Amino acid sequence: DDDCIARGDLDPMYCDMDGDLVADAPAADQQLDPDTLVFAYTPVEDPAVYADIWKPFLEHLEKVTGKDVQFFAVQSNSAEVEAMRSGRLHVAGFSTGPTPFAVNLAGAVPFALMGGDDGRSGYNSGNLAPRALLPGQGIVPEKDYEVVYSGSHDQSILGVVAGDYDAAPVASEVVERMVQRDLYDPAEVKIIYESKPFPTTSFNYAYNLKPELIEKIKEAFFTFDMEGTALGEEFKGVSKFVPVTYQNDWDVIREIQAANGVKYTPDNLK
Repeated sequence: DDDCIARGDLDPMYCDMDGDLVADAPAADQQLDPDTLVFAYTPVEDPAVYADIWKPFLEHLEKVTGKDVQFFAVQSNSAEVEAMRSGRLHVAGFSTGPTPFAVNLAGAVPFALMGGDDGRSGYNSGNLAPRALLPGQGIVPEKDYEVVYSGSHDQSILGVVAGDYDAAPVASEVVERMVQRDLYDPAEVKIIYESKPFPTTSFNYAYNLKPELIEKIKEAFFTFDMEGTALGEEFKGVSKFVPVTYQNDWDVIREIQAANGVKYTPDNLK
């Protein structure tokens, strides 16, 4: 008895009748209001260090929601997605590429990114992105241009300045950082195409939490001031969480993944 007529890429567990590409909330009697909220951040090399870095935020989350909050150290992206899918994880930071997997396989709903006072932070990528995005601009890799690998974004832009390359895709923050350090004269380089900024780590709640709890979780994120906390020290250039939507802010990532033939299945999330 499947009365869901709109699902998109979502797993059969979920439905998307309003077309916003994330799982709709289930019926009220299936919504969760756990006594303890479980929070995870993306897999990192030393989870214990990150538990300390996140501590001030998690204390704020406890205060605003009135819930106990537990930090859950995840070993891999697939384990993190599986934890939310199975209901063991309620609030989580997912890396940029795995975010669509979390949305489609685990009912994750992205609502925030780390940002600065000038809004969100984003970055651009150097290899898969141009292969996916440039054909739409009428430029096809290996046909219209030969691909060589410089070894890094820094080398790429210096190679353009030196005349070794005719053009190069370079992350926007590298372009800006190297101008600030006077490593090249911006007048010598012309930007011919700029993609939408790529989102950084998404912060998500599980689709089946009670709406009142979801509002409290959002409030905790958007009222937290990172300045002077371990979190603010760890993530330079950010001072707060800023609101995002999966539909708008991940469209460039979905476009790249689609162009590279990515299907949102557990096997493809390694």
